[in-house]
Amino acid sequence: MWKEKIQNFRQAADFMAQVSASGMVPGLDSIRRLTAQMGNPQDSLQAVHIAGTNGKGSVLGFVSTILKCAGYRTGRYSSPAVFSDLEKIQVNGRSISRADYVRGLEAVRTAAEAMAAAGLPYPTVFEVETALAFWYFRERQCDIIVLETGLGGLQDATNVIKNTIAAVITSVSRDHTAILGDSLAEIAAQKAGIIKNGCYVISAAQDREVMAVVEGVCSEKEAALRIADVSRAERIRSGLTRQRFDYAGMRKLEIALAGRYQIENAVVAVEVIDALRRCGYPVTEKMLRRGLLETKWPGRFTILAKRPIFVMDGAHNAEGAEKLRESVRFFFTNKRIVAIIGVLKDKDYEKIAELTAPLASQMITVTPPGTGRALPAYVLAEAVRCYNPNVTAADSLEEAVEMSYLLADSDSVILAYGSLSYLGKLAEIVADRDRIRRDAHGRSGED
Repeated sequence: MWKEKIQNFRQAADFMAQVSASGMVPGLDSIRRLTAQMGNPQDSLQAVHIAGTNGKGSVLGFVSTILKCAGYRTGRYSSPAVFSDLEKIQVNGRSISRADYVRGLEAVRTAAEAMAAAGLPYPTVFEVETALAFWYFRERQCDIIVLETGLGGLQDATNVIKNTIAAVITSVSRDHTAILGDSLAEIAAQKAGIIKNGCYVISAAQDREVMAVVEGVCSEKEAALRIADVSRAERIRSGLTRQRFDYAGMRKLEIALAGRYQIENAVVAVEVIDALRRCGYPVTEKMLRRGLLETKWPGRFTILAKRPIFVMDGAHNAEGAEKLRESVRFFFTNKRIVAIIGVLKDKDYEKIAELTAPLASQMITVTPPGTGRALPAYVLAEAVRCYNPNVTAADSLEEAVEMSYLLADSDSVILAYGSLSYLGKLAEIVADRDRIRRDAHGRSGED
């Protein structure tokens, strides 16, 4: 498929673009063959493996940052990216370098070509990325890695990992039903597929149907189950820059991530760290506190600008939309909302619109660029119009940002949400706009 040796970043990007065209194929046969060709780098790694519908990335952010603060060389693998594909693979919070990305992809390409020469299917882009991550973490001799599933769990490429210390199940709800199943029980069975024999299992408080599945798998695998129940968090104080809560005998734990739902994710992370302590990874309370506070996770109720406040959030499914609605009502009561929304066509965009469109005085729809899965802005606008008649389809992200600033005053809130695939580009547009405005003000002040 790609016979030429990968020697620079441009070739690496071209290779990944070509592999992406093959789409997605659930199952572990291909990733097992691919990693076997590479000497099974994953088998030397100790892992915290995270599955769930919402909250995976934030929990990964909390856990990996705490472990880094505790002195462990910590790898983390997440998707999708917000700003750059390099950020998907990190060690101690630093993205893989371009040089290592090129070197690692060449190792993966060589293995993939050997598979193709043997008449086997070529690996998918997610399988390639996953193998690259394992290769890099072995190269960097990570003490522990934290990785999230791409889709589901049981048949997800990341589930080739063997040495799972802790399997984490964040909030589970209906999403990707065409692949994972129509019922919560079917979806939960896919998520719980990451549970390995004898590992610790940390689950967020779940729907009864989901919890029954998780408990059943834990019993079968003789895995110790711990429930991270956010209802046990006390004295919660929420703000846009800091949130504080008491949990598990620790007072005034602080996080710098906004969004009411981040308290639940932080509670899950605290339980994960306690389980790791019991497995020979000591973490002091001081390091736990520091890691919680230092965690940053772009695209989750992230403040991009002020006056007006500009927030972006990756609410890309119904549960995410519900949590976003809760946060907007809590933080921005009686504020005028101007909203930008862009989603993928395989999402339940009508439900997302139903839950969120009534919050805004004006809606602007966009087509997420760079993906064939994008829902056209005009189609989304028709869905939104059922719940908010004040909707306009923008021709570009730049137009959407300019339109939102024209519609908002300094006391309004601009809210951009939906697919993470467009939020990174949108954040860059907002940053560039603010930079130009500050430079213009500076020049006028000098005059």
